[in-house]
Amino acid sequence: MSKRNSQASKMAARERLRQEREREARRTKVKRQVVVACSVVGVLAIAGGIGYTVVQNNKPGYWEAAKDDKLVKPAHTTGAKGTTVVIGKSDAAKTLEMYEDPRCPICASFEQTVGSTVDKDVADGKYKIRYIGATFIDNNAQGEGSKNALSAMGAALNVSTDAFLEYKTALYSAKYHPEESDDKFKDDAYLIKVADTVDALKGNKEFRKAVEDGTYDRWALDMSETFDKSGVSATPTLKMDGKAVVGSDGKTAPMTVAEYRTAIDKALKG
Repeated sequence: MSKRNSQASKMAARERLRQEREREARRTKVKRQVVVACSVVGVLAIAGGIGYTVVQNNKPGYWEAAKDDKLVKPAHTTGAKGTTVVIGKSDAAKTLEMYEDPRCPICASFEQTVGSTVDKDVADGKYKIRYIGATFIDNNAQGEGSKNALSAMGAALNVSTDAFLEYKTALYSAKYHPEESDDKFKDDAYLIKVADTVDALKGNKEFRKAVEDGTYDRWALDMSETFDKSGVSATPTLKMDGKAVVGSDGKTAPMTVAEYRTAIDKALKG
């Protein structure tokens, strides 16, 4: 397991990066858990007992500092920051935009119920998918699993689009998707354990190294920023031709195969 779950190690890693950024092509995630906001208060006795001096030193969090890391874009992406992820047959006329957060429990329910239908439609060339990853649950639930899982998904995408889709399915599966309050995805070892259920990722040293080194951490942050700028406020959200694809309630994504088929057929005709 990576040592990045040690807050002291994470602080040390970020300090070294601050000093050596120009000389390093990428940083290591091996010493990763910086205290998000730590204050060091020193009380200095002044000769004669005149008074005290309080010194505060606020350190940036790991992910805050990762914004300044070198951007490495996964293969099979386009756009200046590599945040355009389109999967499917190039001649598919329509594109379904899919907005999901890796820690989102409703996304997990959607994937477990409707995901295989979506994948089959894409394989059949009915439409392409544009995936937009979110990480807002990390903010709401005080964690980092959404960001870390999104980074690992970038590592899977770098292997192949099929590996990306299969890994996404595994992460959202009933067996491996944690409760929203359980930040399991923050641990590299857990993400790699899930990846070992995907043939293309099992024992894949390049994939594992990318996860542990945080190769796509900066990319995950840029992808999250793309979501933040999209105007979408909840996940899962589906859109086609700029219009929401919704279930029978007229507001949220369809959560059954029957509702999805009705909604997507309507969108394809629109």
